[in-house]
Amino acid sequence: MLKHLISLLVLVAVAAPVMVSAEEVVVYSARKEHLIKPLFDRYSEKTGVEINYITDKAGPLLQRLKAEGKRTPADMLITVDAGNLWQAADAGVLAGIESPVLEQNIPAHLRDPQNRWFGLSVRARTIAYSTERVKPAELSTYEDLADPKWQGRLCLRTSKKVYNQSLVASLIARHGEKEAERIVRGWVANLAAPPFSNDTKTLKAVLAGRCDVAIVNTYYFGRLQKKQPDMKLALFWPNQDSSGVHINVSGAGLTRYAKHPAAAQRLLEWLSGEEAQAMFAGLNMEYPANPRVPASPEVRAWGEFKADDLNVAELGRLQGAAIRLMDRAGYR
Repeated sequence: MLKHLISLLVLVAVAAPVMVSAEEVVVYSARKEHLIKPLFDRYSEKTGVEINYITDKAGPLLQRLKAEGKRTPADMLITVDAGNLWQAADAGVLAGIESPVLEQNIPAHLRDPQNRWFGLSVRARTIAYSTERVKPAELSTYEDLADPKWQGRLCLRTSKKVYNQSLVASLIARHGEKEAERIVRGWVANLAAPPFSNDTKTLKAVLAGRCDVAIVNTYYFGRLQKKQPDMKLALFWPNQDSSGVHINVSGAGLTRYAKHPAAAQRLLEWLSGEEAQAMFAGLNMEYPANPRVPASPEVRAWGEFKADDLNVAELGRLQGAAIRLMDRAGYR
């Protein structure tokens, strides 16, 4: 009887279906849900891989990864600005990976030299100007905005935002600290109003006549343009005879203690490919990091420009120096 019962249990065990959990990837994202969910949904639809994610600001996510250490459930970090990506790599929470796919899809100056993170979309930080009060011929470079001719005509976003810290870091890389500080002091002297909390408010200040020119990320211009197609603002591409337009990236890397590193790498590789790149950039009116993928029609309408080819990792490396310089220059 006992032998018969054991045999019956073995048969049931063999016949019972084996429950295999679906492959998954856990993502910590500093990009907002409406910008990443369509991509994740598409990838899950194509592959069956389940993507679980949380969104938060870049700083808290980095602190969370550092605090969790080996216990972290995160396989991937997505964040904005090379400064934040560089900080994550420098803190040791990202893993270097070997991927011919990523190296082919993402140009060297848009990724970490040690392959710990890769740019996925590009944003240009350029000059916006009033078409009623400024002629394009008056504009030339970021450095020229320090000229006294712009006194009382310039608006800027606060120095506390990483976007401006990266811009100043690029000035340090190109000119050295002494000259970069002279330029930033000139900007401060030319301010028409105290720095604004975001780029949208900065653009609206130009529209309202509080200032004539501003430095902003292009996608903020695009968002406002959608709401106000006839607004009297335009973009100018500076430094076309020298360093080129300052660019930055949003990007991603695999976490050092990823529980699903192979699955996460496949997701990252897909995000660098043509289908995802068109979606990733188009959702926020950015430029694809993959040079084979064209920008959306709305973005292409702004015109072509020469971009700065400085490795964006330098923006992170020099971030601390940029913050100290801005403080010395009185840029708040």
